[in-house]
Amino acid sequence: MDRKWIQAALVGTCAAAVALVLWMAGTFDLWEFATWRWRAEFFSAPGAATEKIKLILVDQNSLAWGEKENGWSWPWPREVYGPIIDFCARSGAKVVVFDMLFTESSLYGVDDDRALAEAINRAPAFVVPLSLGKKSGTVKTWPREVPRRLRLQSDNIDQWLASGSCREAAMPGAAFPVPEVCASSAILASVSQEPDFDGVFRRCHLFHLFDGRITPSLGMAAFLAGKAAETSRAGSAPADARQPGEHAPVESGEDPGTGPGNGEPAPPGEGSCPPQEMTLRRGSLDVAGRTVPTDDSGKAVLRFRGPAGSYETFSAAAVIQSELRLREGLTPVLENPEVFRNCYVLLGASASGLLDLRPTPVGRVYPGVELHATMLDNLISGDFLAEAPKWSCVLTVLLLSILSSILVVSGKKAWQSALVAGVFLPIPGIIGFAAYPMGYWWPIILHQAAVTASVAGGVFINYSREGRQRAFIKKAFRYYLSPAVIEKILQDPAKLELGGERRELTIFFSDLQGFSSISERLDPHSLTTLLNDYLSDMTDIILEEGGTLDKYEGDAIIAFWNAPADQPDHARRACRAAIRCQMKLEERRDEFLQRTGASLHARIGINTGPVVVGNMGSRKRFDYTVLGDAANLASRLEGANKVFGTFTMVSEATWSRTGGEFSGRELGLLRVVGRKTPVRVYEPVGPHDSDTEKELEPFRRALEAYYARDPAGALAILSGLPDDPAARAYAARCQSLADHPDSPWDIVWNLKEK
Repeated sequence: MDRKWIQAALVGTCAAAVALVLWMAGTFDLWEFATWRWRAEFFSAPGAATEKIKLILVDQNSLAWGEKENGWSWPWPREVYGPIIDFCARSGAKVVVFDMLFTESSLYGVDDDRALAEAINRAPAFVVPLSLGKKSGTVKTWPREVPRRLRLQSDNIDQWLASGSCREAAMPGAAFPVPEVCASSAILASVSQEPDFDGVFRRCHLFHLFDGRITPSLGMAAFLAGKAAETSRAGSAPADARQPGEHAPVESGEDPGTGPGNGEPAPPGEGSCPPQEMTLRRGSLDVAGRTVPTDDSGKAVLRFRGPAGSYETFSAAAVIQSELRLREGLTPVLENPEVFRNCYVLLGASASGLLDLRPTPVGRVYPGVELHATMLDNLISGDFLAEAPKWSCVLTVLLLSILSSILVVSGKKAWQSALVAGVFLPIPGIIGFAAYPMGYWWPIILHQAAVTASVAGGVFINYSREGRQRAFIKKAFRYYLSPAVIEKILQDPAKLELGGERRELTIFFSDLQGFSSISERLDPHSLTTLLNDYLSDMTDIILEEGGTLDKYEGDAIIAFWNAPADQPDHARRACRAAIRCQMKLEERRDEFLQRTGASLHARIGINTGPVVVGNMGSRKRFDYTVLGDAANLASRLEGANKVFGTFTMVSEATWSRTGGEFSGRELGLLRVVGRKTPVRVYEPVGPHDSDTEKELEPFRRALEAYYARDPAGALAILSGLPDDPAARAYAARCQSLADHPDSPWDIVWNLKEK
């Protein structure tokens, strides 16, 4: 389980890392914008200041009325806007904002421009746009003759500029309104806004920089003008007491503003109001008692109040007619002449032919003036959205990814993993939607991608665990185990303890006699072919008997039984394999003799005992092998065949477990190199057979005489077995003992070499 958790944690970490890289590269932006639309639409609702913002729209009906009743083609004569401004003043509007550019002289002559300027002078605080752009506008410096009624300044503008946050806010070119409008009491504001890369407006610049000076955006200028009007109202005539044609004082109609961004004195002709201080930080902006969160580019994230038409809207034609009828003492078209009292009134265009429609998250067709109204609304209410800090996103991505992956792999059953996946997959969306009303824009797709990848990784770990285990076992053991043994392990993988376990095994060692001299006589190809043929024959027999092939060491074969699967008859299997290997080699001995010029004989040693078996080696490369004294003894018995001239030798521990299945004989007591305790050894010669038993009887009687310290009696029997190598070895030893009767009698054969 610990290993699974580590794997799951790694999967979660990798998923989080990949998701974060893709997020920072902007790969998720389009998907994130889709969730932006869902959230903006779901949570759009009027704010605290929504009802204080009114829109006057030049809509399609207004254009039709102007054309039909007055013969006005677009653009309208500028004197037409006079009644609109006068009605706003009559109604008691706090601030009037025009979202219309007057950068070109009127088609109707200079008197038309002067008529608009006179109307502006009669208005309450009035905001009119200038056009700032990177590629548009021929003016590169702020004209000395153009006053700035609303001035902003910041002591740390230079540091903010150096941070790179305001590259999009800096504008090198400008187009100012005609001189008549500039000379009036109008407040100039930037109307320029850039959409996100997909063309949708979700954020806004609160100000722009032109000629090193801070120019508020239309919504910001309206907000500051309104704040100034509130603070100066006590010292001036109330807005509702002024009649059309009466000039509003500069102090009451215009907000404090700044001159140059570095705090220079205001140029001649500018208002005498003190500049409005603004503090810029990376991630926020403080102005007029508001702290507005900003993104990395210095933009504020808008909180939309709803689709187009969320603000109370009035047709420009209706407003014009109402003012004209009031002047004549008639009933206005608008039933309530004070409908704009203490409100921010914004004039803009909504007719499709006027090209002032913008795509937003709450609607693909959204009047540009309503975009500025949303900015103003957010400023008054102080509820701009704040982007979630990047460090918090990194932490939550890592936490959700790692936790989801670990919990998925912790499920022992499929339904448990599915339950975890069902709980975690919706979490990013839930958090994203929950964060919105709290004022935070939380990236859903980033977290969703990381969690989805982590859950998928965890499910893959779970569902592939069995498959990987089966594949691992088959791949690792198909050359070492018989198919029957592999199937047993697949049915019960617990039998395979990869870390190593202690259990009783029967270990098999074999080696070709004189192979070094044979290899010297053969070319590499012939030697390789010979070795492959021999090892294939021997390995097939071992695997058929259910053995586990440990390794090849040149011509040597190491194998064992009773691991990884349980084999209660492991000793019999090993002995049967040894007998069959000797018989197979006997069948091919003449063939191998012709190929090598030498007779091939294999020596085999077998022992049974406790060892440690399992995967051993480095973390990157390991073998399924055995370690222990019992394995060492099997190796020694293989070499001990040289003493008796035999080719198969098994220990008493193995022979006692064969249950009389094989015919064989005891060879004696051996003390191998590295062991003090002697071991009794045997030679199996074939399946149990009465004739074979009779043939082995003389040697047994000779061995009994040897153990009884009767060398003469043993020699008498052994002399009748001239073709038996083991009998010859004992005869030589008995003769030596007979020739030296006074020498110590030791029935144990002490080996001097391995």
